[in-house]
Amino acid sequence: MSCEKGDGDPMEDPLFILESGEVYRNPTEVKMSQIVMPCHANHCGELSVGQLLKWMDSTACLSEMFVYFLRRVGQVVNIKAKVNRAFTSSMEVGITVSCEDLFSSCQWNVCNAFATFVARRTEEGKVQLKQVIPRTQTEQMEYSIAAERRRMRLTHAEIITDLLSSNTEYQGAVSAERTRVESVELVLPPHANHQVSTFGGQIMAWMENVATIAACRLCNAHPTLRTIDMFHFRGPSHIGDRLVLKAIVNNAFKHSMEVGVCAEAYQGAGALRHINSAFMTFEVLDKDRKPRTLPRIRPEPVDGKRRYQEAIARKKIRLDRKYIISCKQTEVPLSVPWDISNQMYLSYNNVSALKIMAARSNWMLSSEKNKVSLYTLEENQILCFKVETHVTVPAEQAFHLLSDLRRRHEWDRHYQKCDVIIQADEDDTIYRVATPCVSKGGKGQDFILLASRRKPCDSRDPYLIALRSVTLPTHPATEDYTRGEVLCAGFSIWEESNAVTKISYYNQATPGVLPYISNDIAGLSSSFYGTFHSCNKYLEENRDSLVVLPPSDL
Repeated sequence: MSCEKGDGDPMEDPLFILESGEVYRNPTEVKMSQIVMPCHANHCGELSVGQLLKWMDSTACLSEMFVYFLRRVGQVVNIKAKVNRAFTSSMEVGITVSCEDLFSSCQWNVCNAFATFVARRTEEGKVQLKQVIPRTQTEQMEYSIAAERRRMRLTHAEIITDLLSSNTEYQGAVSAERTRVESVELVLPPHANHQVSTFGGQIMAWMENVATIAACRLCNAHPTLRTIDMFHFRGPSHIGDRLVLKAIVNNAFKHSMEVGVCAEAYQGAGALRHINSAFMTFEVLDKDRKPRTLPRIRPEPVDGKRRYQEAIARKKIRLDRKYIISCKQTEVPLSVPWDISNQMYLSYNNVSALKIMAARSNWMLSSEKNKVSLYTLEENQILCFKVETHVTVPAEQAFHLLSDLRRRHEWDRHYQKCDVIIQADEDDTIYRVATPCVSKGGKGQDFILLASRRKPCDSRDPYLIALRSVTLPTHPATEDYTRGEVLCAGFSIWEESNAVTKISYYNQATPGVLPYISNDIAGLSSSFYGTFHSCNKYLEENRDSLVVLPPSDL
């Protein structure tokens, strides 16, 4: 782990000077600092997962998160939380955990998490939350991407269902029943908040305890918790409730195991209420701190086999998410493999990358002609450009017209031919695009592009069409074309009035894209004006036409 000294106090006041000169601080931000004491540590002298979850819950009540950490006694844990976005009756809270060594002045990030709060109904009915107004570039970016994370959360169960299969042999494996754990806790006043509901962090700490015991029973050693996946709060518990905490190893892979945990509540002779569930991934380290090989699991019939297969699906999702989302752009190839199992995360990454580019505020005007403007942004040796114009066409109609890349050749001479390869669903389509040669005697280029469409969540969002390259085994590069790649591109379409729409086209220049725009950026040409003048004409000529999208393959 690398540490940086003299980089400022990680908990310093996040004050911003806005363009108006106003000194701004986010009113929703909450902070906490705690020193790790021996009572907070596990058997290895590291910060207990349950204790960290309690502290995080004191800052924001978590509903889902992924945690990677390894903190020791004597270090300080700093936690910050703020509201990223409020929807109709729910809100997303972003949480950042950092660590600080008081003796060496080293500071480093531990984990990021996102909490979902849902407003409770009142006697008058459903609550309408007050909306958050983003003020800084970072807040605008998180505000925009929060909609994508919400979309991903809502479709997570569907992805699990799609990935399930059942062709596994269990000979020679350890029975999952051997790992089953059940424990009962009584909710006392110190475990509850001012609304007499049990602290979410306390429930999570109890759940982590039984999960650790279940993992111990499989490996006969002290396991190390590596990730926590999908803490899902289904309902509250209160003072006087008995909480029944259940854990079992769902599946064991070569070097890791998944433990499923659930919490049920009851009072007196009342029925059990399922209030929480989560999935935790453990490893067992040898004396050299390397993961040990684990025994295989033999699941119980029916529900056990279902949990076994779902654990495989969740591992697949975690690997896809880590590869597609967690890595920096410089750490992955421009094109990533596409298949139906990673569609949700590729689509999320596609749209989020466009939103991040659009949220940047340091665009420089390069040239302008007849109300078509070309902007550039050069940052960390990466060149991006933006073309902006206005059209007298309703935003939704412009969105539908620009979404269908099969018709882009009608206004963009760089699109020689465009065919649909896969229509995954209403929002995601994969195209093969052929472009003409930019130099005499050379070959044309072709691109395999994932186009992801998004309609606005509300009036403060634009319509979006995000584009990025993917690879398909059915469509390898050919001798007739040079295979080009697009890292991030697309349209942001804002409704400024019923008849006027602002269209912004973004592109992060790659070697495959740069030849088509380099002269415009250098000021040696204004071909971008001709292209977007044609785009305006195309949109206005088709403003009242019926748009027919390609049929879905699913």
